[in-house]
Amino acid sequence: MQITKRNVELRVDDSLMRVYVASPKLTGLYPGILFLSDIYQLGGAMIRLANYLAGCGYVVAAPEIFHRTEPVGLVIEPDDIGRMRGNDNARRTLVADYDADCRAVIEFLKTESLVSPGQIGTLGFCIGGHLAFRAAFMSEVKATVCCYPTGIPSGKLGKGVADTIQRVSEIKGEMLIVLGTLDPHIPENDRQTLIKALENVRVSHKIFLYEAEHTFMRDDGYRYDSAAATSAWSEIVAFYSSYLSSQN
Repeated sequence: MQITKRNVELRVDDSLMRVYVASPKLTGLYPGILFLSDIYQLGGAMIRLANYLAGCGYVVAAPEIFHRTEPVGLVIEPDDIGRMRGNDNARRTLVADYDADCRAVIEFLKTESLVSPGQIGTLGFCIGGHLAFRAAFMSEVKATVCCYPTGIPSGKLGKGVADTIQRVSEIKGEMLIVLGTLDPHIPENDRQTLIKALENVRVSHKIFLYEAEHTFMRDDGYRYDSAAATSAWSEIVAFYSSYLSSQN
């Protein structure tokens, strides 16, 4: 499916937030997806992931998660210095501000003419996976995908301690979590804590484990695993197809 691409401007607490929007070119109604990047913001690897999903029949809206601390349009390089810069941005952003950004993008999607009414999902990677998990607390979100989400059991997300693991019972939609068994940022103990938290409050969820490292779906890094990424995408698209509907 061919797609269109554009950038829109949203204002959140008087901060300009650039949102990259990729949509199917064919006129119709499609589910809307809040797409949340890793700490490097919207570089080539993240844009390709957003475009891929849009080509599967979704309106994808990807905000710059560090718009309060970085200039509009800034892409952080995925190297050692970029990692430090991204983590510093994360450290200086209030958890409540992340939540406000997610709310703003969901409200934007609800007004988009191509988005099927009531058909909202989320997808996030790394820190974005944690943000997507928190976005699932919002009543509009019917289906959430978290790819190797960091910091959920520990509460590590931004400035202050995130109460994410304590709020799991607020999730009413469906959940899919993609994890790498070789990922040192989400060790076995954290994986089990997360899974048990979902089970304890009976959140409907699916867990997919791959023998892969952290960020294995980024195609520009040494940890990229094309076979695992292709399999994960197959599961993600099937998951959304089950719980989000188009009208074409």
